[in-house]
Amino acid sequence: MTTWQPDILGDGYEQLVLPLGDDPDGEGEITATLVRYQPATGAPEGARDLPDRAVLYVHGFTDYFFQQHIAEHVAAQGYRFFALDLRKCGRSRAPGQTPHFVTDLEDYDQELEEALRIVVAEVSGGDVVLAAHSTGGLVLPLWLDRLNRRPGGSGAAGVRGLVLNSPWFDLQGPSYLRNVGTAAIDVLGRLRPRAAVPGRKFDTYGVSLQHGGWSYDLDLKPLTGFPVRFGWLRAVRIGQARLHRGLDVGVPSLILRSGASRFSPRYDATIDTVDAVLDVHQIARWAGCLGNRTTIVPITGARHDVFLSTPGPLATAFRELDLWLGWLNGTGAAGEPAGTGDVSAPPRPTGEHA
Repeated sequence: MTTWQPDILGDGYEQLVLPLGDDPDGEGEITATLVRYQPATGAPEGARDLPDRAVLYVHGFTDYFFQQHIAEHVAAQGYRFFALDLRKCGRSRAPGQTPHFVTDLEDYDQELEEALRIVVAEVSGGDVVLAAHSTGGLVLPLWLDRLNRRPGGSGAAGVRGLVLNSPWFDLQGPSYLRNVGTAAIDVLGRLRPRAAVPGRKFDTYGVSLQHGGWSYDLDLKPLTGFPVRFGWLRAVRIGQARLHRGLDVGVPSLILRSGASRFSPRYDATIDTVDAVLDVHQIARWAGCLGNRTTIVPITGARHDVFLSTPGPLATAFRELDLWLGWLNGTGAAGEPAGTGDVSAPPRPTGEHA
């Protein structure tokens, strides 16, 4: 294993390459990349008073970790922060590899378990809260369900809680199209796994993020997204079907989502205030399949990535996260989010985050 090296995000960020061996899908040697945020404290090296708890974040499709404001906010709440770029995603993709391509979501267990092992060791056996966005919000619950079946469950592995940001729990569209489409995806995913799903690619969401002032590497996160491959989509549909049958992640969960969805081939200002990628009603419908205690909070005016929203909804999302983390650690106010439910109106934001 290599040592921690400076990361592309600059001061305070380091990365560790995790070798994973040969790709099960035949694209050579693969790696994952663990990123950590270590803000300067002014203390001598080796004398830092680092927290004994951490957040480990996993990105979605056509994504990688670049959201420094999340790391810095989490650190201000008394957590170490780590993020994982999965195999063939973001920092981890080597030349010639198909972006984000896997034919079995369970393959991600390898880097998830190694990342968790490293993070638990970094916080001296302390608690870890897992966090994920979009497709990562499907991958993590499936992995946790498997982890929870082992002796001691998720808790014995060091996991304390789960935060999902607009998780991808179902395929968009009417039920009859999902049923017919899933059958076609299953066949084509077996026969032509690397073939791209046909259809026009839209830059609506990417343009909205750019209008919002969020900057990132367009080679790692193109405006129109990477091509969706039938083999990958088949793996997603298999994972979603497993979720729909019911999981048990073994820890409390917080689900943040936008208050509304709107799909459009062209950008306009309303796209800045809705989920332009997923159907939020599907997120609400399937959230109860995670098992354990689940808190669901719609954030009015939020984007698909609620932590890349405009300032007001972003402040609300951070406030909801802080309230839930306070409850999880036994330091929240009485009556704060501690149960299962879909909160109809989020609290008024108390501040703004750039």
